[in-house]
Amino acid sequence: MEIIAYEMKYVKDDIEKTNILCIPFEQKYFQQYMKIYNACFYEMRKSLNIEPYNFLSDYKQISEKSKDIFLLVSEEEIIGSVACYGSEIDDLIVNKKFQNKGYGKKLLLWGMKYIRHNSNEPISLHLAKWNEKALMLYEKVGFDITNTEKVR
Repeated sequence: MEIIAYEMKYVKDDIEKTNILCIPFEQKYFQQYMKIYNACFYEMRKSLNIEPYNFLSDYKQISEKSKDIFLLVSEEEIIGSVACYGSEIDDLIVNKKFQNKGYGKKLLLWGMKYIRHNSNEPISLHLAKWNEKALMLYEKVGFDITNTEKVR
C-alpha cells in the first residue's frame, strides 16, 4: 500500500480569529484523549495498513510531548486537541461526537495563533494524502502544499 504525504506551510501574516480557549494537556485526560485519538486515526491507519491501528495505548508514548498538546474541553469532556511542536501543527483531532461542527477549523486556528505568538517561522504541518477532508480544511484556511513525498 503506497502512502503519499504532504508537507504544507502557512506563510501569510494574518490568521483568522477563533473564539475558543484551549488548555494544556493534563495526564488526568489521558484515557479520554487516547480513545479519541485512536478513533480519529483508526480508519486512516487501517486503510494504509499502518499497524497497530490503535496506536496510542500508554501515557509514556506522549509524556515527553504532552507539554505541547492542547485540549478544548467542555465540562471535563474533550471536544478536540491540537499539538504545537515548535512551528508545526500536529495531531489535530476532534471527538467523533463533535465532528462537522467547525471545531477542527477552530482548533487549527488556535494552534496557528499559538505558534505565531511563539515563533516567526512559517507554520507547517504534514498529512497523508488519504486524509482528503483535512487537506480541504488546511487549503481553505490558507496552507499550501510545499512538498509531496512517497513514504511507502
